[in-house]
Amino acid sequence: MNVVVFGASGMVGHGVLRACLLDPAVTRVLVVSRRPLGISHPKLHELVHQDFTDLSPLAGQLTGLAACFYCLGISAGGRGEADYTRVTYDYALAAARTLCADNPRLTFTYVSGEGTDSSEEGRTMWARVKGRTENALLAMPMNAYMFRPGYIQPRHGAVSRTPAYRLLYTLTAWLYPLLHRIAPGHTTTTEHLGRAMLAVTRPGTADRRILYSRDINRLGA
Repeated sequence: MNVVVFGASGMVGHGVLRACLLDPAVTRVLVVSRRPLGISHPKLHELVHQDFTDLSPLAGQLTGLAACFYCLGISAGGRGEADYTRVTYDYALAAARTLCADNPRLTFTYVSGEGTDSSEEGRTMWARVKGRTENALLAMPMNAYMFRPGYIQPRHGAVSRTPAYRLLYTLTAWLYPLLHRIAPGHTTTTEHLGRAMLAVTRPGTADRRILYSRDINRLGA
């Protein structure tokens, strides 16, 4: 199985990339990013590209793919809606449209978040934009799955690119086992998330299109 990963340099993308490289069913992992990851692996191939609103220059290299693991995203903190929409909605839809054109049986997995607003009308900006993105992806002619994790504990060297989140994860790492026991339906790890995203590429594995932490932990166990 050949797959592509967007956002592999981020915390969630790191977990997904690791899961792909470890899974014997995955034969080739293509990463699309703005800069090289700085790692090497026999399965890993990288495409460096700057404009994520237009992937047409890469179209000929994004073929023969069974799945896309879309983990690219930014924090909404300190950003206006237009800026956040460009990265969250425009980038994701550009990737999906380009991939669908040449990969008619593609499975597209998108990392959203617990609290995403499917109505697109709530007061919380990030939740509205994520909801709009999910709705657009689910309407496209592909096997799309929306992942809505709550708290994600980084594992195996995964690091958040947001300084405040990095500090939070560092300070609370020792609390995660207790937190997971108290709220198992709202907590997961980058390891479970990566394996769960791979799991939905297998027919009949997932019985719903929107998946929460409890589903992620079950599929990624």
